[in-house]
Amino acid sequence: MQEPLIIYEEKCTGCGACVKVCPFSALSVEPREGRTLPESRFRNIAVVNEACTACGACLPSCKFDALEVRDIEQKGSEDLESFTGVWIFAEQRAGEIQDVAYELLAEGRKLADELGEELSAVLMGFNIRDKAQTLIEWGADKVYVVDGAELEEYETDLYTDILAALIHRYKPEIVLAGATSIGRAFIARVAVRVKTGLTADCTALAIDPEKRILLQTRPAFGGNIMATIITPNHRPQMATVRHKVFKKGAPQPGRTGQIIEEHPKLSLARTKVVEVLHEMGNQVNLAEADIIVSGGRGLGGPENFAMLEELAKELGAAVGASRAAVDAGWMPAYHQVGQTGKTVCPKLYVACGISGAIQHLAGMSSSDYIVAINKDPDAPIFDIADFGIVGDVFEVVPMMTKVLREG
Repeated sequence: MQEPLIIYEEKCTGCGACVKVCPFSALSVEPREGRTLPESRFRNIAVVNEACTACGACLPSCKFDALEVRDIEQKGSEDLESFTGVWIFAEQRAGEIQDVAYELLAEGRKLADELGEELSAVLMGFNIRDKAQTLIEWGADKVYVVDGAELEEYETDLYTDILAALIHRYKPEIVLAGATSIGRAFIARVAVRVKTGLTADCTALAIDPEKRILLQTRPAFGGNIMATIITPNHRPQMATVRHKVFKKGAPQPGRTGQIIEEHPKLSLARTKVVEVLHEMGNQVNLAEADIIVSGGRGLGGPENFAMLEELAKELGAAVGASRAAVDAGWMPAYHQVGQTGKTVCPKLYVACGISGAIQHLAGMSSSDYIVAINKDPDAPIFDIADFGIVGDVFEVVPMMTKVLREG
């Protein structure tokens, strides 16, 4: 059987750069002497062994284009039936598992049960092994843990190398991740590395009962239609899901599962995190908030968001903004709600001076209750609002704040 990694002997210099980055110790440098090889002025050559998973982690390290991973079609053993199980990427920050991971576990559990397969989670970080049991209690059958000091802060190259290597080794049928800043940054790279497709920003997932393939539904054409995408000829089937699209399940204390510790050889990343700065303000996390007060173009300028912050303070709410307000520079981008911002699902959403463009509605329409304040009675926001107030936000919002403050 041919090795999955091709080493072009006439190009290889035997420098050993690929050996240092291989997560599975599948490469070594050996003398050319005694081998039937093309003539070369270099004494050594890289050699691949059976531990190679064709993850591709070594490719960027070679400056001489001496390495190539064979296509899946050429390897023969990569038939679709060899891929089994549902995986979710369990995102963590500062050692704390993010809610999007629990949402994915709830949805992944449904998909795995329908397929009659196992649900697994992949957890990367530093000093996070003790969090693996938490993922099992929330529905995972297995948790693959990669724990190392190099992973204390998120780094795209390392996350890509690790997840791609694990996929090549264990061959999951489905891989899900959150459409967060971290998920969006590296999951597409993983899909390219393992030679499969990726559907981004899904709002619904299901299993085709006849073909047993993943139906991945997402908004298209500015949210005007919903497209269902399939990956019939490649594995794994990969998708990202926006935070708050799916509901969390409930943990089962004492639930048992398997924790598998992986110890890949981590390559040197191209970037280094020097310092992490946490911006003050907006003390309530927008994606996690139960109440959100958002402002749009109708506020007229950045100084008027102080009025919304006063109302938010009385409500214990987070402050959001429409894309128009963010594009105008009135609010930082992390406050943006909408198709190109955050998808939120609070108990109460108060839209102030927001007309209701389809892109904004795509990010907040699943809120339990929506209150809209706009002086234009024909504003689209009123079409989805539970309560509408036709009036000037500069009169209505201070009045609401005063009533709440005075009890």
